[in-house]
Amino acid sequence: MYVAKENRYEKMKYNRCGNSGLMLPAVSLGLWHNFGDTGVYANMEEMCFTAFDNGITHFDLANNYGPKDGSAEENFGRILKEHFKPYRDEMIISTKAGYYMWPGPYGDHGSRKYLIASLDQSLKRLGLDYVDIFYHHRPDPDTPLEETMGALEQIVRSGKALYVGLSNYNGETLEKATTILTERHVPFIINQNRYNILDRTIEENGLKETSSKLGKGIICFSPLAQGMLTDRYFNGIPADSRVKTDGRFLKEDQISEEKIGKLKKLNEIAARRGQTLAEMALAWCLKDNAITSVIIGASRSSQILDNIKAAENTVFTDEELKEIDSLSV
Repeated sequence: MYVAKENRYEKMKYNRCGNSGLMLPAVSLGLWHNFGDTGVYANMEEMCFTAFDNGITHFDLANNYGPKDGSAEENFGRILKEHFKPYRDEMIISTKAGYYMWPGPYGDHGSRKYLIASLDQSLKRLGLDYVDIFYHHRPDPDTPLEETMGALEQIVRSGKALYVGLSNYNGETLEKATTILTERHVPFIINQNRYNILDRTIEENGLKETSSKLGKGIICFSPLAQGMLTDRYFNGIPADSRVKTDGRFLKEDQISEEKIGKLKKLNEIAARRGQTLAEMALAWCLKDNAITSVIIGASRSSQILDNIKAAENTVFTDEELKEIDSLSV
């Protein structure tokens, strides 16, 4: 039986999630990859132990994380049951619904039917009575926003989630959703969006600015651009890389010689800062108060330990930021 380290909170920084009362670790563990049926269960256990022992209290899931769909929740549910029951009140567990999950007209998008049914399924897989944060995973232009937000309201009122979040929304839709949720007194506290040195979409679509204006937190997924913002591809594409073994989210043609050249220059900046490229990339996301946390993915515990170091130095000079900006295009 796992026993957590007594000093597990000493090395982690915790940030307030917008203007809410909830604190999240600067670094969260995402179960998007490596926690499905293709993963090794003993390795999943070890990664969760390492994360929690080093102050990572937030574990991020979704209904369709796998492969197969739902298997990440099933495996994490098993870890919760076997090891983390005594620590449930020290953990933030989040899940989502909004992408395709089951066949037919009720297993996708943003209807009340789908969101409530999906969360019920997620809770069974996780073996929990509630999650701490439940997200609508993506906007659904074909479902009235009032219906989707009403489903989130009902989920909180039923006690199946403590807080709600939105994922992959832009600034304009976020503002409309916030108005509805505020009127209904729903504890909406956080946005989850892709953000990294190479992908500035939330700066361009108003999400980052609007979140700050409305007092909502932001948690970033893919802060390392699916591994590109590491030294992994400096000498070609490894046979065991995600490009070769998966290929759904990072494709070989995205890793050009020109891109590798820019990544090596970014690595030089990181070295001057006393950081690895990955550490600097995570620190860059956390450099201002707009970003509450970054979600890291990992295939082994040593990566988690390396990534946690990013929170130790998140201060950048104006010159460093300008140089990074020049290499991000």
